[in-house]
Amino acid sequence: MEPAATIANALGVVLTRGFRSGLYGSVTLGVAPGLTEANYPVLSSLARAGEPRSAAALSPDLGLDRSVVSRRAAELVRAGLVVQGPGPDDRRQALLTLTPSGIGAIAEARRRLDAVIADHTSTWTEADREALARLLSRFTATPLASTEYSTE
Repeated sequence: MEPAATIANALGVVLTRGFRSGLYGSVTLGVAPGLTEANYPVLSSLARAGEPRSAAALSPDLGLDRSVVSRRAAELVRAGLVVQGPGPDDRRQALLTLTPSGIGAIAEARRRLDAVIADHTSTWTEADREALARLLSRFTATPLASTEYSTE
C-alpha cells in the first residue's frame, strides 16, 4: 500500500465516531458532572481557542452544525463548565467562555488523554513515539488545501 493510502486509512480509523467515542469516554468519565464524550470536543475546542468564541465560530473546527455545537455548549453551561455572555460589539452574539471549573475539567481530561496515549504507545520505542509526535504535528500544522480533482 502506498504511504498516502496507509495514512488515509489510519486517519479514517481515528476519525470514526467509535474510535473517538471510546477515547473521549475514557478521558471524560467522572471528570466533572455534565462532561460527556459528546460535549468534550466543544470544551476542548474552546480551550484551544484561548478566548471566548461563539458556537458558529467553533462549528467549522469541530465539523459539526452550529445547532449541534449550540446544544452541546448548552449542556456545558448547565454543568457550570462554560458561561455564555454577549459579544463586546454585538450584544446579540452569544460568546462561550470557560469557567474555572471548565478550565480544571479540560486540564484533567487532557492529563488523562496524555496517559491513554502514553499507555497505548508504551511498547513503542521512545524514538517511534517522538517520530509520531513530530510527524503528526507537522501534518496538522497546515490546513489541508481544498483541491478539486477531475473525475475524467
